[in-house]
Amino acid sequence: MNPTPPELSILKMLWRDGAKSVGEIHVVLGEELSWSRSSTRKTIERMVSKKMLTVKDLHGLNVYRAKLKKVPTLAALIQTFAKSVLGLDGPLPVSNLVKSEILTDAELSELEAYLQAEAERTKPEA
Repeated sequence: MNPTPPELSILKMLWRDGAKSVGEIHVVLGEELSWSRSSTRKTIERMVSKKMLTVKDLHGLNVYRAKLKKVPTLAALIQTFAKSVLGLDGPLPVSNLVKSEILTDAELSELEAYLQAEAERTKPEA
């Protein structure tokens, strides 16, 4: 599942910072997304229904955590971009992502392996 740009902003924050409440997410992303608190809440609720996030009641406060895994989600977005924008049939080389601020070296290696496996899996048979 490919998240929308606002959903991706929320996921990136949760991947980086861990579980957060709607209020905590809104404080960080509300201005960036030009959203009201209710827009942030509604988007988060939709993300829960789409199984992108999980929710847990913690002392009467709903706390949200990313359910989508970081590397497979980013791999799907990269594959979509490479195919639909660049017209590439194979994976975009991970070397293009080395300076990414959201991926560690280990995650880059995992992403490269994931993209390669997906390319092999979807390769048309000769």
